[in-house]
Amino acid sequence: MFSANLNKIEYFSKVSLSKLGAALFSLAIFSFGCATVPEHSGTAAHYVDPGQQSEVSGVGLESQDIINMTDKMMHDILATPIFSKPKTPPKVIIDSEYFKNESSTRINKNMITDRLRTGLNQAARGKMIFVGREYMNMVLKELQLKQLGVINEGESASEPKAYGGDFRLGGRISTLDSVNPKTGSFARYHQILFEMIDLNTGEIVWSGSYNFKKVGQEDIIYR
Repeated sequence: MFSANLNKIEYFSKVSLSKLGAALFSLAIFSFGCATVPEHSGTAAHYVDPGQQSEVSGVGLESQDIINMTDKMMHDILATPIFSKPKTPPKVIIDSEYFKNESSTRINKNMITDRLRTGLNQAARGKMIFVGREYMNMVLKELQLKQLGVINEGESASEPKAYGGDFRLGGRISTLDSVNPKTGSFARYHQILFEMIDLNTGEIVWSGSYNFKKVGQEDIIYR
């Protein structure tokens, strides 16, 4: 009788210890999981004025620089007599094909040339004709269908042809960097050159530049 009771005590003791161990193990896992979950206290995404410097900025080209430079170039071009008072509207090509980035700043050149072209197109009011050279493959396919008689030629009764350009935008982005090895601060000078080239003669009929310098202790990553 005593032996049977002792066996029962040992059995319940093992069961209790087993349950206690499982409970402690679960508690440890839960505590570990809670300890490894990072807490985020960042700012929620929100709209900011692209024409103003934001809290995330570095020494490279920023949105406000693109807006300011393209606005300045647009007004300069429209003030040039060859474009402001033409006898016939000149055909102009403005894209990034000959707009080079030779700087240490990472930038999508299309953001600059696209904004300049759309701004000019809206402000020129028919004084300039803009040729979309980057869409040439699309135009050639359409012309081929028209010449084969597959589709109607549209408004033009004569043989359809793609426009040639009279002027085309060229230019480059250049930078000069300097670093102070003692403090780790650095500076970057930007020079952005815009030029309009006569496609018949190679003459530079208009030039404009946008220059600025930024100094910072740390730079940010541009993507």
